Formats: sequence, structure tokens, C-alpha cells
Amino acid sequence: MHIIQFIVFFFRYLSTGMSFRSLSFSYRISHSAIRQIIYETCLTIWDTFRETHMPVPSVNDLKNIANDYFQKWNFPNCVGCIDGKHIRIKCPKNSGSFYYNYKQYFSIVLQGIADANCKFVTIDIGAYGKQSDGGIFALTNVYKRLATNTFNMPNPDYIPSTDIKAPFLLLGDEAYPLKSYLLKPYSRRNLSNEERIFNYRLSRARRCIECSFGILVAKWRFLKTELQMDPKNVDVLVKCACLLHNLLIDKEGIPSQLDQNFQTVNLPLTRRYNHYGATASEIRDIFKNYFCSPYGEVQFQYHIFR
Repeated sequence: MHIIQFIVFFFRYLSTGMSFRSLSFSYRISHSAIRQIIYETCLTIWDTFRETHMPVPSVNDLKNIANDYFQKWNFPNCVGCIDGKHIRIKCPKNSGSFYYNYKQYFSIVLQGIADANCKFVTIDIGAYGKQSDGGIFALTNVYKRLATNTFNMPNPDYIPSTDIKAPFLLLGDEAYPLKSYLLKPYSRRNLSNEERIFNYRLSRARRCIECSFGILVAKWRFLKTELQMDPKNVDVLVKCACLLHNLLIDKEGIPSQLDQNFQTVNLPLTRRYNHYGATASEIRDIFKNYFCSPYGEVQFQYHIFR
């Protein structure tokens, strides 16, 4: 069989979500052969392009990501946003309720970290659907490397326009723990105006990971179907789709409508405040105070009070 036919099977499945049997009727090849072709093609693409389009980030890579987040999303010292997405699957045999999620279907979880251009910096795929995002994060290699300071995280640096030295960190939602390397919003009860502004600015930057998942699913429509295969094979397909997502952004850039939503501001180059604190809550307060100061505010953040 010609290699071009392999590629046709592969991309038709990923882009449409057709079942293997439907493809076998269309091309008059057994569904087991098509299944094997698609799995092997995924593994080949992953092995060939991973180091180019989803490499382990270096210190300089993370600094560049942080600069992009500040320029495009007005959030300093951010090296990525983290979140999870449920991938619907058929319930595996003898799995009980391990894969049954709070949305009331069976799934495995794709947890990703995205940069300011909606590319995946790193991914983890295969967690049980019943697990929470925070619980999944605690079991990942990223968490272990962050906790042991082996993630190539840059050394703390000054927040632009101030003399506050703050660590580089990830942004997550309420499901994640508050750490010195991971910020999450303030509790939604009895928020002050400053805390509401911080939550807005954090959520605004977190759109990158939400857009990453949205673009991924819109491009590779097999992710909208119930995947009727072993979870290990689902892992193979999903990580290949994430790699292709990065490859397309590297070649084509992000969609123009997303680029038009970027709102940047020019901040005055004046330093103020004192360096202090290293605990997670103090670090969050540093960013809260910065966003509410003349040196870190953006005018559209006050629209939330209208």
C-alpha cells in the first residue's frame, strides 16, 4: 500500500471523526488494517516532529513566553496557562466508575499548558475522567519538576516598571492549588474591587489555554466523537493531534480573529514599591497590587464594574 494512502486515512479520520468501519467501507480495506495504519502514523509523526514543535522548554524559551504574555495579555512573569479537557471515550471493560466524570459521560483528561500564542508548551494525557484538575496536576511530571525546581523555570525577575522581584509562574483556575509557581483566582465570595480586577486579569490571560482547546477540537473533529478504543490508543491519537496543532501554528500563525482580540498598553517605565514576600498568597497579592497601581493597570479592566 502506498504511503500517500496511509496519510489520507490518517487525516480523514482525525479531521472528520469517521469510524474505522466507515473508512473501511469507503476504501475497501479492513477496519483492523486502517486502525493499525492510523496508530502507527500517529506514533511516527510524534517521534519525528516532537523535538521541533513541542520540545522540552528551556529557560530562554520560558522567558520568551513570559515576554509574549506581557506584550499581548498584560500579565508579567507568566510562562503558561494550565487547564484540563475531557476527551469522551467508550467505557473500558471492567473499569467501574474510574472514567465517569462530573459531566456524566466517560472520558480521559488532556491537561495542557499553553503559551501566549495558543501553542501547547507541554501536555499530559491519560488521567481518569473522575479526577479533578488539581488531583491530576499533582500526579504529573510537570508538578514533580516544579516542586523540585527542575522545570527550567527562570529565576525571579522584576515586574516591568517596578522594583518588585517576583517568580515566574503558571496561571490556573479555581481547581488548582495556590503555589509559589501557580496562581489561581481569589475565592468568589466577598471579593474586594482589587481582587475582582486580579481575577479578571488572570482570566483574561487564561483565555490562551481555552482557545488552544477550542482550536484543537475545531481542527481535529474526531475529538468531538466518542472514541471507541482502548484508552492507551486514545492517548496516542490525542498527543499526535496536539503536536499537529503546534505544527500548524508554527507554520500558519494563530487565527486572525484571536490576534485582533489582543489589547496591549504601553506602561510608564518608572519603578516603585519594595521587594518582599515569597509565600503563595503574598505572591498573588503582589500581582493584585501591581494590577491596581498606575504602573500595571489597563483602562479596560474597570469595565467589569459597569
